[in-house]
Amino acid sequence: MTLSLTPKRKQRLFVILGLVALAAIAVGLTLYALRSNINLFFSPVQIAAGDAPLERQIRAGGMVKEGTVARDPESLDVAFVVTDYVDDLEVRYSGILPDLFREGQGVVVVGELQPQGWLRADQVLARHDENYMPPEVAQALEEAGYAPEDYQAKAAEVGKRMEAEQQGATQ
Repeated sequence: MTLSLTPKRKQRLFVILGLVALAAIAVGLTLYALRSNINLFFSPVQIAAGDAPLERQIRAGGMVKEGTVARDPESLDVAFVVTDYVDDLEVRYSGILPDLFREGQGVVVVGELQPQGWLRADQVLARHDENYMPPEVAQALEEAGYAPEDYQAKAAEVGKRMEAEQQGATQ
C-alpha cells in the first residue's frame, strides 16, 4: 500500500511544514533576544574569581566602601568601590546618583565588566539601610563559603561610624 500525494495533500503538507518552520524561527529569535537581555548577578567575590563575563551587561552589588567615592567636579563622573568585605570591585559611573547613595550603604549596579577589571555602570540602585545586603550578594557569599551575617554586622558598624562623623561635622 503506497500513499500517493494528491496535489491537494501536497499543498497541505507544504503549508504545515512552512508553519512549523516559521514557528521554529520565531522561537529561536525570541530565545536569542532573551539571552542577550538577561542581567546575571555577580558579587565582588565571584567577579574576582573570574566568574563574570567581560563586556556583557551584568548586575553586581555589595556595600559602597568607605573613603572610595571620588567625584569629578567638572562632570557627573563618579568612581567608587563596591565591596562584600571579601573582595572589592571598582565602579565608574557617569550620571546622577540616587539620593540614597552613600558610603557604607548597599548598592546594586548594572553595567559591563571591562577587561581591566572595573565595571562601567549604566545604572546605580541604592538602599538606605546600612543593615541591608542585596539578597543576591548574601546568596553569593553563602555559596562562596562566607556568612552574610558577619558582613551585615560590619556594614552596621560602618553605618554607625558614618552617622557619628556626620553628626560631628554638623556641630
